[in-house]
Amino acid sequence: MNRITSLFETKQKDILSVFFMAGYPQLTDTLPVLRALQANSIDMVEIGIPFSDPMADGTVIQAASTQALRNGMSLRLLFEQLKDVRAEIHIPLILMGYLNPVMQYGFEAFCKDCAAAGIDGLILPDLPFADYIADYKDTAEVYGLKVIMLITPATSDERICLIDEHTSGFIYMVSSASTTGAQSAFDEEKQAYFRRIDGMNLHNPRLVGFGISNRATLEAASAYSSGGIVGSKFVQLLESEPSPEAAVRKLLTSLRSPA
Repeated sequence: MNRITSLFETKQKDILSVFFMAGYPQLTDTLPVLRALQANSIDMVEIGIPFSDPMADGTVIQAASTQALRNGMSLRLLFEQLKDVRAEIHIPLILMGYLNPVMQYGFEAFCKDCAAAGIDGLILPDLPFADYIADYKDTAEVYGLKVIMLITPATSDERICLIDEHTSGFIYMVSSASTTGAQSAFDEEKQAYFRRIDGMNLHNPRLVGFGISNRATLEAASAYSSGGIVGSKFVQLLESEPSPEAAVRKLLTSLRSPA
């Protein structure tokens, strides 16, 4: 069974997924970060593929992507780093990136190498849903990969239902129509969006991302979904803390402590 499916079958609430950029802060940090996240009981991890024009990301992740590229990170190197990852990392792993480097690699070759490395899913924010259905879905399914689609407050109910019908794993609920970045709280408008989607009784579970950085935002997201995704906050901590372990511990402290 796909590890994403297994996770959501065994844990319906309070799931915490964490994003980091492969090859950041240092080129060789990918596996140490994964080890630190697993050791601290993070439920799932999204590994960022660096790209020169990350349109959905805010300044923190843009800077991390740029630094990772300067460090020499590439898709081929990432797969080399991950080739034996399943000997020690057992939580679900998702690759998150943009279509351009994936298409340069070749989509089927990319899926094949994902499967060989034990990757469970893909998040490609600039992959149009119609193109996914027409050109990518069958290939991804051959290699056992869940392609996770994003929805925003502007996504129509009709489109959300189509996504729910034609994907599995989970739905990534973007908290707002802006780019990634930490926020101190979710206002009533965002929480109304969370409630609206929760009331649709979708087949797929949902995680909320973009803006989760503290206990208040994580609790607000988790109240109407299966949990939250932390990105920018953790990327900042990887740069400021002396080790991946220290960064994970500080992240968990910030997510558990009252504001």
